[in-house]
Amino acid sequence: MKTRETIKRYILLVFGLFFIAIGVAFTKTAELGVSPISSVANVLSLRFTFLSIGNWLIFTNCLLILGQIMILRRKFKLFQLLQIPLSFLFGYFTDFGMWLVSFIPVRGYSSRLIFVVIGVIILGLGIALAVIANVIMNSGEAFVKAISDTIHKDFGSVKVAFDISWVVLAVVLSMFLFDGKIVGTREGTFIAAVCAGFVVKFFTKIMKKHLDVLLTK
Repeated sequence: MKTRETIKRYILLVFGLFFIAIGVAFTKTAELGVSPISSVANVLSLRFTFLSIGNWLIFTNCLLILGQIMILRRKFKLFQLLQIPLSFLFGYFTDFGMWLVSFIPVRGYSSRLIFVVIGVIILGLGIALAVIANVIMNSGEAFVKAISDTIHKDFGSVKVAFDISWVVLAVVLSMFLFDGKIVGTREGTFIAAVCAGFVVKFFTKIMKKHLDVLLTK
């Protein structure tokens, strides 16, 4: 891959991270739950408010990177450490998104559902851009790949198991931190889990061909 093409792909990845962060901000503002990968950070941000949702996302993403190193050991490639600055960038983007979305009034349950839908659409767009960029995985997917490669299981199956486990962890944390109450994981989490994949496929289908030409030109 030529240097110019690589730079273009990383720029596209950064745009993808920005849209993913904005999507997270919309779902977070709706207060109906966030996407599975952000659910643990969301619960922690609700209990320990001295850190923002963006900072907690940085923390959980770095934990997943550490997990990859522990699983892969010598097979862990040094370039994967680029996930660290990208995790910080994603955290900062999310906090910026929270500030940006804060100017939009949210009134009533229907408005909150609309926020979730908008958030999932923007989230799916961002993930599609990151997939098309095809340079480095985010920490969550890289962690799943590390497990699937190690135990020799299908990536998709491990991804589903990971998402479910991450949501269960968020629920357990919530019950522990909020005296038995489930906080931060609601119907919005389910909507994101079910619909995000379809949105990603839709945007990838309509954008990949054009963006591939732009990236390789």
